[in-house]
Amino acid sequence: MEHTLHGENGYAKIESYDDKTTDALSHHYQEVLKLLGEDETREGLEKTPLRVAKAMQFLTQGYNMNPEDIIKSAMFREDYQQMVVVKDIELYSMCEHHMLPFFGKAHVAYIPRHHITGLSKIARVVESFARRLQVQERLTTQIKECIHKTLNPLGVAVVIEAQHMCMQMRGVQKQHSVTTTSDFTGAFLKNQATREEFFNIIGSSLH
Repeated sequence: MEHTLHGENGYAKIESYDDKTTDALSHHYQEVLKLLGEDETREGLEKTPLRVAKAMQFLTQGYNMNPEDIIKSAMFREDYQQMVVVKDIELYSMCEHHMLPFFGKAHVAYIPRHHITGLSKIARVVESFARRLQVQERLTTQIKECIHKTLNPLGVAVVIEAQHMCMQMRGVQKQHSVTTTSDFTGAFLKNQATREEFFNIIGSSLH
């Protein structure tokens, strides 16, 4: 089922839910509330299982996205061979170990060989991989590999900085820790000067 939510300035947010999945998840979340010792019938929790069922589908919608198709939908032949950097891409994901959020930003660069893609497509690739149960290390590599495979550029660089609720809310409970991961191909891997240029460009954004 598709829902359209209208906000300010005519903005429309479209959310799609599978009714069978929603019903099944709602049932399980109702059982979770019972196991936690809550009264799932009280007013404040009456619709919580349904809300959570929809929220989880939204937060994991990346499973229904094809990142390579996203890039190919706006792929153009171009002889430009200088670095293209999209930095400070907002990122929200779910840790697969505790199903708690981690969030931060991604910085992505590539050096075209023969093709470029729309800048917004890079952000959508990040989104498509982030909206899944993830670990930050794998997420970093998946973004890199997708761009490398689809565009066949001279090099790809990906850096992700994120805060993890599994560290801040439980476990060691370190409130201000930031985890940084990176991965490179081609010119970024082989050429230190190219890699340093990338870090200089994103440097003001790094913690």
